[in-house]
Amino acid sequence: MSKERLPKPIYEQLAYFRYQIRKFIRFSEEAARSKGLTPQYHQLMLSIMGFPGREHATPKELAERLQITPNACIELIQRCEELNLVQRFPNPNDRRSIFIRLTDTSKDILEELSEIHMEELKRAGLLEFKDAFSSVKEKEA
Repeated sequence: MSKERLPKPIYEQLAYFRYQIRKFIRFSEEAARSKGLTPQYHQLMLSIMGFPGREHATPKELAERLQITPNACIELIQRCEELNLVQRFPNPNDRRSIFIRLTDTSKDILEELSEIHMEELKRAGLLEFKDAFSSVKEKEA
């Protein structure tokens, strides 16, 4: 007895979802390049700033977030460090490890990129941001 195949609409939904993801990734890559960054630099910066509960991360944590090897992550960190996008600082709880944080310059660039990414996600209907963000923007106005 043969296994019943998935219905065609399932493939259509999966294909459309993959298409939307790819469109967003292409948008993101082009946006990063427009700011003089490679997409990998942008992803590293976003992973650092977006790390839950703090604005720094270890190379091992970043490698996991970026889904790259630890050695590739260290190389990426070094390249970003040479461009003054990130800084290393010692982990006060473990002398054997370091933390990586953004420089003020890269925070400004990341903020600009994140704003246009949010606009694109909203436009595409892919993501709605939490009310907390709206209240922060209202306070700034």
